[in-house]
Amino acid sequence: MKKAETLKKNHEFRRMYQRGKSAVGGCMVVYCRGNGLDHNRLGLTASTKIGNAVKRNRARRRLREVYRRNVSRLLSGRDVVLVARARTLTASWGEMEETFLRLCGKLGLVRGIPGGNQRRRTE
Repeated sequence: MKKAETLKKNHEFRRMYQRGKSAVGGCMVVYCRGNGLDHNRLGLTASTKIGNAVKRNRARRRLREVYRRNVSRLLSGRDVVLVARARTLTASWGEMEETFLRLCGKLGLVRGIPGGNQRRRTE
């Protein structure tokens, strides 16, 4: 991933937490916000609650890979922050990918799904 495509600074993460939209899943939390650029930027965080440095780095690597596999499905011009949860370490790849796409759909990040994957009521 190129340096220009990542969020690194503390103020960028704080702005996402305060002003961005969020969606929570079993193995991750996704925050998003428009960035005014022609490409997406990714930020990854893992709390010390997850475990030692080895476990936190593994969680970030898993989240980065899920993002990399699905970046072509996402709309461009967004900042995306993925927050690892405890299940990030034990979840299967299929479960992580499904959770990521479902949460991005809720936030309106996925191409071809206007307004997310919200179920429609049929009465």
